[in-house]
Amino acid sequence: MEFNVSSAELLKGLMDVSKAIPAKSALPILENFLFTVKDGNLIVTASDQELTLRTVISLENTVEEGSMAVPAHQFTELIKALPDQPVQIKTTSDSSFECNWSNGNSSLPYFPAEDYPEIKVAGDGAMVVKFPAGLLTEGIGSTIYATADDEMRPAMNGIFFDISQDSVTLVASDSHKLICYTEPAVASGIQASFILHKKPAGVLKSIIGKDIDEVETTFDENTVVFKFGSTMMVCRLIVGKYPRYRDVIPQNNSNVLKIDRSRLLNTVKRVSVCANKASNHIKFDLTENQLEISAQDPGFSIAAYEKMICEYSGENLSIGFKSSFLTEILSNMNCETLVMKFADSKKAALIVPSEEEAESEKVCGIIMPIMVS
Repeated sequence: MEFNVSSAELLKGLMDVSKAIPAKSALPILENFLFTVKDGNLIVTASDQELTLRTVISLENTVEEGSMAVPAHQFTELIKALPDQPVQIKTTSDSSFECNWSNGNSSLPYFPAEDYPEIKVAGDGAMVVKFPAGLLTEGIGSTIYATADDEMRPAMNGIFFDISQDSVTLVASDSHKLICYTEPAVASGIQASFILHKKPAGVLKSIIGKDIDEVETTFDENTVVFKFGSTMMVCRLIVGKYPRYRDVIPQNNSNVLKIDRSRLLNTVKRVSVCANKASNHIKFDLTENQLEISAQDPGFSIAAYEKMICEYSGENLSIGFKSSFLTEILSNMNCETLVMKFADSKKAALIVPSEEEAESEKVCGIIMPIMVS
């Protein structure tokens, strides 16, 4: 095996797939990159068996095709330390290879490519949906923070992709809050769904470059494959049934608060400083066109409250929330003005953009109340 490649291109490829290298694995071979030289390209693969990343790098020159498993950490550190220049990589024995550059070289061990586990992709009958790249990253970013860490209900640990013929909705919930991101621009023509675990979802969001226009998504019951540019990501799906999220979205909450999102967010942050550190409880007291937010921690004799002028129509209402959950939702919405709709102090509150911004805002949130004195 022997080829020449730009060190900058090689480093970019290594960094693109390195997120799939496990810190420690029961299979030591997975702590390596799989290099395959074929048809003038270098294919670099990294995997922890749950998540696989693969990228294709164009080579400046190929002398001999072949494949080998290369120590990921050592080789990446070496290429990082090189200035941009052509490098030559060639095997020198049955167990080592050289990396040669303009005024030096290194010798590193490699391992047989045959020891690297086979990567399983989506099987026959898999469905295909094409996402605009920007909308996919926005949808993941708008929902991933609401996923759970629940060993008993693994389906809640991922983002639910609810695909209909004329739209796609991404959903995440930890039972205390629920976030829906709906994109009507994705007309898939199919009815399907899958649950993507939060870890690969976060990796996917981070590696889709701004120069990528479209992400082709192929999935079956167990596996999903994302293809974009020269990169492919394969990961196992969470197998299970996602709760009927549409059934918990309030439809007739008649008490309506309309308020500037940034002002509300900053007020919640200020007042929650005096909330009990264990519970993070704050209280909303709503009267006509006025909102008072308060928090207290009697154990430390601290309390805070702040009154805000707002647009509120409905019954006088007192309702409690966990401030950290509310802060997360408000921080991850992009609208200037939002609407909170309440039924009473014991039922979920709906958070949506104001009517003027409804066309440009695709996110709605639900937050469960808590009992406060």
